[in-house]
Amino acid sequence: MDHAALGTETDNTPFERKPEMTHTITAMMDSSPAEVAVDRQLLAECIQACLECAQTCTACADACLSEESVADLRHCIRTDLDCADICETTGRVLSRHTAPDVAILRAVLEACARACKSCGDECAQHAEMHEHCRICAEACRRCEEACNNLLAAL
Repeated sequence: MDHAALGTETDNTPFERKPEMTHTITAMMDSSPAEVAVDRQLLAECIQACLECAQTCTACADACLSEESVADLRHCIRTDLDCADICETTGRVLSRHTAPDVAILRAVLEACARACKSCGDECAQHAEMHEHCRICAEACRRCEEACNNLLAAL
């Protein structure tokens, strides 16, 4: 399997972020007639982190279901799926720039950061035994940080 094409790691070194996704997110912001009233780079990074985390958490939950110790991973699977849903929703809400409600933006960012913290903590407990949990914990930490950075800029 070509891990580079999937954007995943093949060893224990952090993988490089793909600038194409941030470029596309930024291009969409630039093409919108709506004013983007927050730091565009922070916003693009947060959207990317949310969408990446949603995918990673979904894949981690699926991988957990394939483990022989699936019963022991029940809570991990649940936090993965909750985090994936919240991250996807956050990425979508942040992608809308017309007449944003800052209170709603804050609420979704706070929820996303909290879900990522919870999921990251849970996956970190299994990281030594399951590589997918290690990768997921890292994605959750990046997303939590991106959400908190954007929150601070609002």
